[in-house]
Amino acid sequence: MDTSNPVKTREYINHPIMKSDRWEAYNHRAGDIVITTSYKAGTTWMQTIVANLIFQDGEMPHPVSFMSPWLDMDIEPLDEIIERLDAQDHRRFIKTHLPMDGIPYFDTMKYIYVCRDGRDVFMSLWNHHSGYSDDIRGLVGEKMKDMGMPPFPFDYDDIHAFYEDWISKSWFEWEDDGYPYWSHFHHLQSWWEHRRLPNIHFVHFADLLSDPEKAIRKIAAFLDIEIDEKQMPGILERISFGSMKKNFMNIMPESEGIWKGGGDRFMNKGTNGRWRGVLTENELNQYHLVVARDTTPDAAEWLEHGGDVN
Repeated sequence: MDTSNPVKTREYINHPIMKSDRWEAYNHRAGDIVITTSYKAGTTWMQTIVANLIFQDGEMPHPVSFMSPWLDMDIEPLDEIIERLDAQDHRRFIKTHLPMDGIPYFDTMKYIYVCRDGRDVFMSLWNHHSGYSDDIRGLVGEKMKDMGMPPFPFDYDDIHAFYEDWISKSWFEWEDDGYPYWSHFHHLQSWWEHRRLPNIHFVHFADLLSDPEKAIRKIAAFLDIEIDEKQMPGILERISFGSMKKNFMNIMPESEGIWKGGGDRFMNKGTNGRWRGVLTENELNQYHLVVARDTTPDAAEWLEHGGDVN
């Protein structure tokens, strides 16, 4: 485990969706919050939780995704995102999907790392990947042409064909899995190595599911936010799966243009264990081999079971 401050060592820039160099435009402000996951591990859930800790009465000036942009997503114009962030006078909270080795580190920033069992991540990613709208397919297709790269692999015959690529191929040369995105396991390990730093807080999806109030109180304490106890019932209601799905246009209104079915597609199940009876024995064996290869035993244990990080 590395107890020194992290240093950015890689650029994730040859992907049609994510580009790490967009962070060069970020104007740091002490107290800023970064919410990071690989993908499909509770990112939007955590953004909604943090939004409700900042605006505890639920009266938010903008949708969550507007206030908390995915800075490294190479879709929305960067200058518009930076202008919006710089104009904010409340506590800022920014989304990223970058590993620790691809993002600048600030000791006056708070980082919330959210993770989930990789098998559950894969199931959610399949729903996500197979549901893109024609507009997004066209936009990414044009970006691939501009980059001089083959078409992005949107269409797979079935979930098993997608799994075969996801578990055994990489987009970036220093990773070995995660295709056509990036590695869930490298992402975890890159942050895990710095887990002792006091400004990084680890949250597991399973713990959020089992006891959301306990998890939220820990998050608030980490962020030095005092909870108004009169507001806690409302916070818990607004961050529940049912409420988020019902009010998703107040969370991520752009989902209507990204996925077929919009928010209903994005907010699919919110449960774990759906891989059982879907992934074959051979696929699960392959999964365990990759986890053992890419993560340390303690990280692998937490990846599967969650709990407090020591």
